[in-house]
Amino acid sequence: MNRTYENALKLLETRRRPARPRTPTTPAPNPEIVNPNVTKTVRGIPSLYGMREWLQTLGHSDAEVARLNIVHVTGTKGKGSTCAFTRSILHAHGLRTGFPKRVGLYTSPDLQCIRERIQIDDRPVTEALFTKYFFEVWEKLMPGPSGQGLQNSADTRQPRYLQFLALLAFHTFIRENVEAAVFETHHGGEFDATNVIQNPVVTGITSLGLDHVAQLGPTIENIAWHKAGIFKPGAPAFSLPQEAGPAEIMRARAAERNTTLNFVPPNPNLPHNSRVLGASVQRLNCSLAVELAKAFVKAKRPDHTIESEDISAAVRNFSWVGRFEIIEDGPCQWFLDGAHNTLSLRQAAEWFFDNTKSSGVQRGRVLIFSHFSENRDGLDLVEYLAQALSELDAMPDHVIFTTYNEREDGSTRIDKTLKAPEKPFPDLCSIYSTRWKEFDSQATVSTTETIEEAIKAAKSISAQHGGIHVLVTGSLHLVGGALNILRP
Repeated sequence: MNRTYENALKLLETRRRPARPRTPTTPAPNPEIVNPNVTKTVRGIPSLYGMREWLQTLGHSDAEVARLNIVHVTGTKGKGSTCAFTRSILHAHGLRTGFPKRVGLYTSPDLQCIRERIQIDDRPVTEALFTKYFFEVWEKLMPGPSGQGLQNSADTRQPRYLQFLALLAFHTFIRENVEAAVFETHHGGEFDATNVIQNPVVTGITSLGLDHVAQLGPTIENIAWHKAGIFKPGAPAFSLPQEAGPAEIMRARAAERNTTLNFVPPNPNLPHNSRVLGASVQRLNCSLAVELAKAFVKAKRPDHTIESEDISAAVRNFSWVGRFEIIEDGPCQWFLDGAHNTLSLRQAAEWFFDNTKSSGVQRGRVLIFSHFSENRDGLDLVEYLAQALSELDAMPDHVIFTTYNEREDGSTRIDKTLKAPEKPFPDLCSIYSTRWKEFDSQATVSTTETIEEAIKAAKSISAQHGGIHVLVTGSLHLVGGALNILRP
């Protein structure tokens, strides 16, 4: 097979599994007991299993991974934004002081391009670089005539999709000699593939909520146990404020791991009048990022400090695709956020209300919503969003329910990696529409077969009314498709 970007993507797709496992299995041998009432739920083979051996097959020891100077971040909501803020602050500090010269960022999912997941210095790696390192990893770990190493054993496991991407990120950052790397967990922490990191410089936990309960357990305490699994001896840990129960679990895990844990309040000195910090939750995420960056610099360059000018520059130059993002399009203003659980939908609703209220321009409101998931009840999310917007007095005049299908001609972009689950789209859209009309009989509610049609419908409404505010939310699949149409 030719070593092309397109072929790399095709091979990567073969590593997806059809669905998350549903059968519980035994956790890692002798798991630490924090609280007898906290169940350590694991389904399938933990993603962490095999990661260290695969890295060693690639020629990367624990010491070599440690030399990446890693900031490791987990949480339920906001971990991607926190990682991006941390990267931006370290990058700004590096431009001013010379360290770190290169900053890597590994995060997921991607919205428009697979290379968003592996970035160096505020940019996704190039297609050429992605392709080069992809095949270096593939030919060491996977079966094939040109391969070598692990595949020679018939009973040896090969990395799944997310494991492979994490391995590719480690390999890329090591080969490119980055001096700092920010890693976001996939989900969980204790058994996450990224928890192969043994010696992070600092770790962080963002806001916790009930999500991925089939894998992480039914209570917020279960989730806190898993997330705090990234704590490591000697690496200071920071967290946003948490409820009493999960905070107690996190403190116990920090004590077991022989590290300190500090809870970070909102930073009152962050820049004001910044659209980037327009959502209150983003001010929290940025506050955590500041502490992570300060701890990083203190550990690696004690003679350096994160100055206010580093933070101002980081916020000024910050961008995070599809999260609290505003696109101006003449009289039409698009508000895009990939919220897909109750906690994030509430934050998206408040952000939408705050920005449209303060815009000074009276415009109609349109909601474009899509959510189809095996793991969440989309109807519950529709009802929750309607309740939140109603309480804020921000109910839309028009509501458009759509699918994950992007374009009317059925075409998809080569880099599209978000896979929609198989669901009867029209039926669910009809159910969502009926429920919304029961909640708000005055709204005009419609459905479309594609995201492109939904955007065209919103633009038509804007033309009729001289401008509108459009909230696009409910799924990263939806936001990624919308961005590809609004800003290819």
